[in-house]
Amino acid sequence: MSVLVNSDLFESDLFDSDGAIFMGSRRQPAACSVAIFGVPYDGTTSFRPGARFGPAAIREVSNGIESYCPQLNLDLEDLAFVDLGAVNIPFGAPEPVVAAVKQATEAVLALGLKPLMLGGEHSISSGAVAAVAAKYPDLVLIQLDAHADLRHEWLGSTHSHACAMRRCLEVLPSKQLLQIAIRSGSRAEFKELHQTNRLVAIEQMATALQPLRGTPIYLTVDLDWFDPAVLPGTGTPEPGGFLWSDFACLIDELRHHNLVAADVVELAPMLDPSGVSSIFAAKVVRSLLLLIN
Repeated sequence: MSVLVNSDLFESDLFDSDGAIFMGSRRQPAACSVAIFGVPYDGTTSFRPGARFGPAAIREVSNGIESYCPQLNLDLEDLAFVDLGAVNIPFGAPEPVVAAVKQATEAVLALGLKPLMLGGEHSISSGAVAAVAAKYPDLVLIQLDAHADLRHEWLGSTHSHACAMRRCLEVLPSKQLLQIAIRSGSRAEFKELHQTNRLVAIEQMATALQPLRGTPIYLTVDLDWFDPAVLPGTGTPEPGGFLWSDFACLIDELRHHNLVAADVVELAPMLDPSGVSSIFAAKVVRSLLLLIN
C-alpha cells in the first residue's frame, strides 16, 4: 500500500506504508511537524550486511520504550508526527537510491515537515543532506560515527558507505562538517580531519557546538559510534566507542539548537539476537523526534 497525499507534492508511489509504524506516529501528514521515513538499503556494505532491516526493526520495537523522555521532560504524545513508511528504492547500485532519497526528502520538506530518516546504510545520507541544504544553504552537518567516511571511493564505488561524508561535503554549500569523536579511518582521512579541524573530541563536543546555536543543523547518527558492548547490532563494529551517557550530553546541548533534519543509520538487527541494539536505536530516534520538533 502506498501513501497517497497531496498529489501536487507527492508521487503516489514514493513511499510504501506496509508494515509497522513508529510508536505514536500518524499515517497522514496533516497537522504534523516531523516526518519519519525509512530507506531499507545496504547494497555497499563492506563487512557484515543486514542494515536494510534496520528501519523495520526500529519501528517494531518502538512500543517497548516509553513515549516520555525524562531527560528532555518531553513526551511523544504531545508531538504530531507522521511515519510515511519506506522509500521505494531500486535494487542494485547506490546512485539511484541516493537520488530516490533526495526526491523523498524534497517531498517531505515541500509539505513543511522536518525529515527524520531511518537507515539502512550510511551511503543514503548524502541524498537527504542535498535536499535539506537546498532549503538551508548555511546548514551545518554534525556526524556521530566510529568512522571518518571520507574516502573518495571504496571497493570500486564512490557512493560506498565508507564515502558517506565525502559525498555529503560535495552537496553541502557551507562545507561545515563537525565529526564527533571519530575513532577509525585511514591515515589520509585522519590527516584531513586534523588539517581541517573537523574532528571534535568527545570532551569538547558541547563547546564546539555552542557557537552554532541558531544555525540550522543536520545530525547524522551512525550507530557504530556507540561501543559494541552496548550496541553490537551493526555491520562495522569498532571497539572504544561511546555510551548512552555520552549521547545524552549531546542531547543536552542540541536542545538549544535549530535541528532541522536527522538520520539514524547502520542498525543491523539480525546481528544482535538479544534485540537490545534495536531498542537502543529506537530510543535514539525518540530523542531526535523530540528535539527536531
